[in-house]
Order: sequence, then C-alpha cells, then structure tokens
Amino acid sequence: MRVVALISGGKDSCYNMMQCVAAGHQIVALANLRPAENTGQTDELDSYMYQTVGHHAIDLYADALDLPLYRGFIKGTSVNTGRVYTTCQEDEVEDLYQLLKLVKDKEGVEGVSVGAILSDYQRVRVEDICRRLNLQPLAYLWRQNQKILLKEMISSNIQAIIIKVAALGLDPEKHLGKSLDQMEPYLLELSEKYGVHICGEGGEYETFTLDCPLFKKKIVVDSAKVVVHSADAFAPVAYLRFLKLHLENKGEYSGTLMVNSCSCEVSCNDDDIFPSSEEDEPQKNIPVIWKSLKQTLDFTKMSGSSGRSLSGYQWFSGITARFFPSKGENAQEAAREAFSSLQANMTSEGLKLKDIILVHLYMKSMKDFNAINSVYVTEFDLCPPARVCVETLLPDGVLFCIDCLAHKCDVAMDNLLCDEKLVMHVQSISHWAPASIGPYSQSIKVGDVLYCAGQIALVPCTMQLVSGGVWTEATVSLRHVERILQAMSQKTALHHVIAASCYVTDSKYIPIAHSVWQKKLRECKKVEDSETYHDVTAVCGLLAVVVISHLPRDAAIEWHVVAVVDDPLQRKHFAMKMLSEGFQIECESVESSSASCASISVRLSLISPSASQLDLDGPLHDLVAMFRQAVEKLSEDCSASPLSFRAFFKEDIFDAETLQTGLQEYLEKYLGKMTPAVIIVPVVDLPGKEVIHITCWLN
Repeated sequence: MRVVALISGGKDSCYNMMQCVAAGHQIVALANLRPAENTGQTDELDSYMYQTVGHHAIDLYADALDLPLYRGFIKGTSVNTGRVYTTCQEDEVEDLYQLLKLVKDKEGVEGVSVGAILSDYQRVRVEDICRRLNLQPLAYLWRQNQKILLKEMISSNIQAIIIKVAALGLDPEKHLGKSLDQMEPYLLELSEKYGVHICGEGGEYETFTLDCPLFKKKIVVDSAKVVVHSADAFAPVAYLRFLKLHLENKGEYSGTLMVNSCSCEVSCNDDDIFPSSEEDEPQKNIPVIWKSLKQTLDFTKMSGSSGRSLSGYQWFSGITARFFPSKGENAQEAAREAFSSLQANMTSEGLKLKDIILVHLYMKSMKDFNAINSVYVTEFDLCPPARVCVETLLPDGVLFCIDCLAHKCDVAMDNLLCDEKLVMHVQSISHWAPASIGPYSQSIKVGDVLYCAGQIALVPCTMQLVSGGVWTEATVSLRHVERILQAMSQKTALHHVIAASCYVTDSKYIPIAHSVWQKKLRECKKVEDSETYHDVTAVCGLLAVVVISHLPRDAAIEWHVVAVVDDPLQRKHFAMKMLSEGFQIECESVESSSASCASISVRLSLISPSASQLDLDGPLHDLVAMFRQAVEKLSEDCSASPLSFRAFFKEDIFDAETLQTGLQEYLEKYLGKMTPAVIIVPVVDLPGKEVIHITCWLN
C-alpha cells in the first residue's frame, strides 16, 4: 500500500512508520500541520489533536528521510470535542482533511500512518477523515503495552530526545534534551510512583527524533534554548526551542529495520490441550418421530418483540428477508424490504435504527454476504451496532433473519439515571484486535453492560485468518474478545462475561471450544487470586456452543459475549434439573452483582428415546415452567425483564413450526406481558445429547 505518514517529529509517528515498512507498505510522503503564523504562538499551539513543539525542525526531518513533505497551517480550533466526530468547518480536524486530500490527489496514497497509542480523541478524528477520503488508517502502536513499546523503540534504534516536559517528577533543567534510553529507567520509576504514562500518552512529555533506521541522514542539534511555559513548583511545563540544526551523513546507509516480530500470531502447545468430557462428544443421532406433522415454518410470520424493560431495553426478533432467485428476485431488494420491516416495527415502538446496540444476523448462505452488507451499511450511521453474523440452516426462500436489541431512555423516567452509551468502533489496522472494517462496532457499553461483536481469528495487522488450525483460531479469537473488553473498561476480563455463545463449523470442535474457554477462565482466576485473597469463586458466564454450517472468512470458530463491569465474586448463581418424558432439562441462571441484568440457559437433552414416537408437548411445557422458576428466583433487587429467548435446536430432529408455536404459547401462558422475543435458530449440532439449547438475556 502507498502510505502517507502523519508526522509530528516525535518517536511514536516515527516508530509507526517503521512498523508500516515492516508490514510491507511503502511510505511515499510525509504530512504535518504547524501553527498558523498570525496566531502569535509560533512554537507551540494548545491543540487537542496535534503536537506542534519542534515543528521548526520538520523540514530537516523530511530531508533526513528523503521524502516529499506536505505541510499545512492549523487554522481551526478544537470545536467538536465529543466522543464521535462529525464534520465541523471551524474545527482543526478539517485542516488535516484538506492536507490529506491534497496528498491523496498528488501522490495516489491508499493508507495513512498514525502514531496514536491510547488517544481515542485523535484516533476517532483521523479515522473520520480517512473514511471520507477512502483511505485506510494504519495505527500499529494502538493500545500496545507502553512499557514494552518504549523498550522496542529504543532497541529498534530510534534516537529521540525529550523536547517538552509537563508532569510531576520531570524537571526541565535535568531532562530536556535527554535521549529515550537515558530516560527509560526514570520514566519507569515515575510510572510506578505517580502513574505517569511511560510513552507520554497523557501529555507528560514530548520527543523529537534525530535518527532512526529509515533516515538516510541524521539530524544534529547545534544549539537550543529552554523556554519555560509555566513555572509550576511541582510540574513545570517547559520545552526546547531549536536554534541551530544540521544534517549529517550516516556513512553507509543500510536501511535495515530492527522491528520486533509481530505479536498478532499465536502458536498453541500440546500442553494447551485438555481432555474433553464425554458430554461434549457429539452423539450419533437416533431417529426420532415426533407426533407433530412435518411442516415448513413460514419465517415471514415470526416477527415480534419483547416488552420494553424498565431501563429502556427492547428486543426485536424474526425480521426475515425472503428471496427466490429462480423467480428473478434480487438479494439487495429483499434486504431493503427486511430493513423497511424492521424500521416499521421499531417506529411503532417509538424507536429508530440508531437505538439498536446489538444485531444477530443469521444467513442462509455466506455467498450472499456482500449483497446483504451493501444494504446493511446504508442503514446505520457513524456508530453502528455490534454484530454477530453466521450462516445457518434456514429454510429455502429465506435470505437472512435478523434480531436485535435496542435501547432508549424514556424521558418520563426522570427518577432513573439514563445509561450512557459508549461506542468502540476502531477502524485502524493495528496489532491490537481486528479493525472494524464493516458496518459494525467492536463493542457498545450501556450502563455497566458491554455488548461485543462476534470475533473470529483474524490476524489484526493483516486482517487474514490465522493459520494453525482450530486450536489456534479458538485462542486468537478469544484473545480478541479479552482485548476488546479491556479496552472498553480497563479492569474488565473474561470472568466478567455473563453470557457467551460460541459458533463452530464442525461437531469435533465442540470440546475444543469448551477446553479453550475453561483454560482462559483459569488464567483469569490465577490473576484474580494473585491480586486478592478469597475463598469465594467467581461466577462466570454461561456458555452455549453450537455447530452451524459456515462462518465469515471460512473461520472454524466465532465467539460472541456480553459482559458486565461488576464483581463476579458477588454474582448470584442458580441451577436445577429435572426429567421429563425421556428428556433431561437443565437450567442455570447468573445474575450480575449490580442486579442490573441476568442470563438464563435451559438445555433439553434426549436421554432415552423410544423406538417410535415422542411427544414434544410435555417437555416444552416443563422447559418453559423451569424457565419461569429461574426468572422468579432472581433477587428482589433485580428489575431485569426477559428480553430474548433464543432457541438453538437440532434442525434434523425438530419441526421448527411446532417448536416456535409451543414455546410462544407456553411463554405467553406463564409470563404474560413479560414474554421475551422468541428467536428460533436451526443448527447442525449441539453438545452431547442436547437437542435444544436456550439462552435468555434479561435487562
């Protein structure tokens, strides 16, 4: 990819350039913004977006790299400072838009190198510009461990000096002009003592790069003076003003890059593999004849919704796109009609598509993905919902089914605090987790609940599926889940998950999914135990593993989780089981320690099939009765309502219409107005002797 590098002169933009080159991209130009000359602030500008100290030396920096430099002036100010950026002509962000538009027109660049490590403010704005110009942001330093990152920069031969200090413990007289390797031990000490960001991400210090392996010449500082910006007794702010600089030849220019090997790939040892329980082993199907007639369910008559919960949540189900290509029908038109139907359902409840926070998209065939996605992308704005997308065994004539969770605060509910909605929609390529290059967010947080998108094992820096088989895929994709949880809420880990679904494409992968899940939870527990000393065990989320026909990118496994920022040690857990006419019914519930939400799982297993017929009526009645019991067992503090009732069922055993009708009938009988949205999902297989696995979300 032809790439323009956004440069400030500092270490981060320089090291990200090195990462771009190591990833096979070609840096063809540099771009920099400087203070407008009429501001009177010729050295440094008070900007949320740009490092301007040291900007006088940027021309030499470009000469050292022997690359064309495009410069513009910062005319705007920080006007639109919200979490989501929308175009605002007076904002300083638009100065960068104009500059990058010029570079794209002149140099034909496709990507932008960005040195952001932790600043969502900068990342969101650069990503917005890139979206508008159809450029790919490359932010390889994003969310990397700063201690490791600083070591890497030093070992990669980046020669950078401190040119600004603005933090407790940093002294202008002592530290300005010092190199990174001289400062590293002291920065580590300050981080331990005062929580200073080791890489200066909190604005504690800024740097200027004098040499690196990409430079063909090095920059030499002949003279400079210290300018004190504010002489605070504890944390003085001061910077170096370069008075005289020159370039020097480096002798034999080798251009050899010393970049640490990519951290995206993972290898699995044999030690990682745990024996699976016999329960996980897929069973040979025993032919069962149900008393009901075998009919094809009319998926167009399945749409419905839950009631609105006290805190403003509502689930919509069964939105179906019908499609008969043999009759000359168009997939995109079918998708548009389905979205019109969803919009009508939501409008009738006083909601809009922008209120959706989580979408499940079940497709008949992944081959239709691009056609469906081209319509999907037009339906959502800058903050699309999190999404789970899988192919499963839908009836002929059905293109896809959608169900979704929406949230809107009722203005009349002034006695309740309205939960704030936070969106993570990272579109930059990095080493952190896969970029959200489609119309979905990695995660949306409402109140204390995190709704994540489904994760497959894409290598973040290449966006290609990881090699190494299903064990590696299971580990890498679950690592993505962990990183997204942590990025949304710092101390959140896998044991904060309250509900998890794992989609696999082969029955043989069921025990692998369970094994990797348990291994990761054990690792979480070790960390937890090392931080606190307790006898109580954390109550972890309920996991459903289901076998479907196909996943995006031909992946073998996809994880989808909902997590709560709560205390897993204080969660309430309830379990029960019973026998019912040749079936075993097992039910479990987990309620968050904050009592804001809960997850219920009900499993129906066939333990002694008769040779001829089985009546589904009794077991379905008992299953729903047990579900109601689980709802009633929630604590008095818990005001969560059942919103979704997702029934994964073995497609070769059940008649879908009988199942849908039976569940709906008994739920309405037992729960009345509290009946959740029923979603029936035909699957290839379930663990052990399970024939139905129900997951219910309450909020």
